Amino acid sequence: MKRWYGWLLSLLLVMTMGLAGCSQAPQPHADHNGKQGDFPVTLKDASGQNVTIKQEPRRIVSLVPSTTEIAFALGLDKKIVGVSSLDNYPAEATKKEKVGDLKINVEKVVSLKPDLVLANPINGQDTIGQLRKLGLTVVVVDGQSLKGVEDSILLVGKATGAVDKARQVVAKMEREKNEVTKKVASIPADKRVKVWIELDPTLFTAGSGTFMDELIRLAGGNNVAASQKGWPQVSAEQVVKWNPDVIIATYDTGGNKAVSQIASRSGWAGINAVKQKRIVTVNPDLVNRPGPRVTQGLKQIAQVLYPQVFGAKQ
Repeated sequence: MKRWYGWLLSLLLVMTMGLAGCSQAPQPHADHNGKQGDFPVTLKDASGQNVTIKQEPRRIVSLVPSTTEIAFALGLDKKIVGVSSLDNYPAEATKKEKVGDLKINVEKVVSLKPDLVLANPINGQDTIGQLRKLGLTVVVVDGQSLKGVEDSILLVGKATGAVDKARQVVAKMEREKNEVTKKVASIPADKRVKVWIELDPTLFTAGSGTFMDELIRLAGGNNVAASQKGWPQVSAEQVVKWNPDVIIATYDTGGNKAVSQIASRSGWAGINAVKQKRIVTVNPDLVNRPGPRVTQGLKQIAQVLYPQVFGAKQ
């Protein structure tokens, strides 16, 4: 279990560096009005690189779970020849050749002979640069907001000849987002719940400028850690002072033990969320993975915050 938490903290550190490194980076750009399957095509990706794709890719390697989910959502499953060992959705992704975890095996990627590699800043400039020097076509994708995710999907769609499908996926996400925001719009500001997001038992959380903070706001909640930036670790006393109405844990120790462990913490008995038994766990892949399922995560959060509005049981 300690090893798992160590991996999580390592991932958060890398995500933090990625956010910092990309704060001034150009946004991915593609002519989303392009026709289905137009090649050659030149795109500006999240690294600011102009990438020319000469013909429709036939062999695709994805280096992070989010781009893998995007590729599968666009119906590219038969073209995907390699993924990271962290990929767990959809189930078919786990059967693909593995090219590493947070550390990518460049030789393995090359051996799969991809004509397109989908990467993320988390993979590191050195790895991405090395792949490009070896002659591989790399498109870096980085959605740090809901709109950013949608732009990333459209970018991958243009890069792979799946423009129409990408538009359909984005339209579905917009419908799901609007369904949530319309329902919570009528909730008065003074009735909106305060939310503590707990990423792991050592009290790392999501502050302003993060994907999860945006989801909380769209779901009609007030993130108690919004005054913090990035992915801070705070004290138990600070959480008590914030006195959240709802606690959302994006992890579980098995058998829903996270809920009971949080509720039994020393000094936390007076927190509103603990007193009202409003401590829940959510699937982290839905709320912190910038892929096409993120609007499902948004809906799940909104149901947790306002079950009376969404007809969900608390």
